[in-house]
Amino acid sequence: MKLNDFDFYLPEELIAQHPLKQRDASRLLVLNKKTGQLQDRVFTDILEFLVPGDVLVINNTKVIPARLIGSKKNTGAKIEVVLLSPGNEKDCWEALVKPGKKARIGTEIDFGNGKLTALVTGQTKVGGRVIKFRYQGIFNEILDELGQIPLPPYITTQLDNKDRYQTVYAKHKGSAAAPTAGLHFTPELLGAIKNKGIEIVEILLHVGLGTFRPVKVETIEEHEMHPEFYRVTEEAANTINKALAEGRRIIAVGTTSTRTLESVCGNGKVKAGEGWTDIFIYPGYEYKVISGLLTNFHLPKSTLIMLVSALAGRENILKAYNYAVNKKYRFFSFGDAMLII
Repeated sequence: MKLNDFDFYLPEELIAQHPLKQRDASRLLVLNKKTGQLQDRVFTDILEFLVPGDVLVINNTKVIPARLIGSKKNTGAKIEVVLLSPGNEKDCWEALVKPGKKARIGTEIDFGNGKLTALVTGQTKVGGRVIKFRYQGIFNEILDELGQIPLPPYITTQLDNKDRYQTVYAKHKGSAAAPTAGLHFTPELLGAIKNKGIEIVEILLHVGLGTFRPVKVETIEEHEMHPEFYRVTEEAANTINKALAEGRRIIAVGTTSTRTLESVCGNGKVKAGEGWTDIFIYPGYEYKVISGLLTNFHLPKSTLIMLVSALAGRENILKAYNYAVNKKYRFFSFGDAMLII
C-alpha cells in the first residue's frame, strides 16, 4: 500500500491546542466497523456502547519529564534532548537531540548548571543518540526538577497543569508521550463502567518513538517501527484469556494498548511477560485479541491511522475522518475521541 492512501485534508485550526476543562466533556464519534455507520455522541455516552462482560484494556504508563534543555560544553550552544527509552547500560538512554549536528559522538552536555551532565556515546538506527548521564543523587528526582513534559510538536501552547497530559490511572514512569485515548476518563466514569459489569484490565507500554515516528517511505510495508517496552501481568493475561475463551469483547483504550495485546498473542492466547515490541499494524493485518478500540483522531499518513484502518477498513476510516473534519471535531492528543466497535 502507498503512503498517500492514508492522507486526508485537515485544517490546522482543528488541531486541539489545550485540553477541555472537564476530561470527559469531549465529543465521541462512534463508528460501526462492519456497516460504516457513524454516530455523534459525547464521551460519557461510552457507557451505552459497553455491555456487561466486556473487557476494557488500559495502558497505565506515566509520562516522564523527558525534555531537557542543556548547553554544549565549551561552546555553550543550546541543545534539546528528549529521552525515549533506557539503554542496556545503567544511566544510558536513547534520545532525540536537536540540533543533531551539534551532538556528535563525544559531545558533552550540561543541564541545570552542571547538576546533570551527559556524554553522547553513540547513534541509533533512526537518527537519535545514545546518551550516558552523570549526576549526584537520584536520577528521577533530578529529572523531575530539570525536565519538562515533552508535548507533541503540533501543540504550540504551554500546558498550565502538567497532570492534564497524564491519564488518571497513570502509574509506571517511562513514557515520552501520553497514551492520549485514556485522557478522557475520570475516576467517576471509570467507576460507572465497573459498576455496569465491565472489567478494566491494566497493561503497560512505555510510549516512545515507535508510536510517533513519521513514515518516510512511499510503500508503507517498508516502514520499520522503533521498539517500545511492554509488560503484561499474569492477572491481566488470565482475565483477557478467560474473556476470549467465552467470546466476550476485548476493547482496547488507545493504539498503545492495542499494539501490546497483539504483540503478546500466540495460539489464540495472551501471554504474560515483558519485553520490547516493534509490531506494525496496517490493513491486511488480522486482529487476534481486540474487537473494539477507543482512540483519538490521528495525523494524516501516520502509522496510527494505518492501525485503525486495519480494524475498521481504510474506506470507513477515511469517510469517518472527513466527516469529523466537516463536523469540526478536535484532533490529536487533546482532541475528541472515536469509538470503533
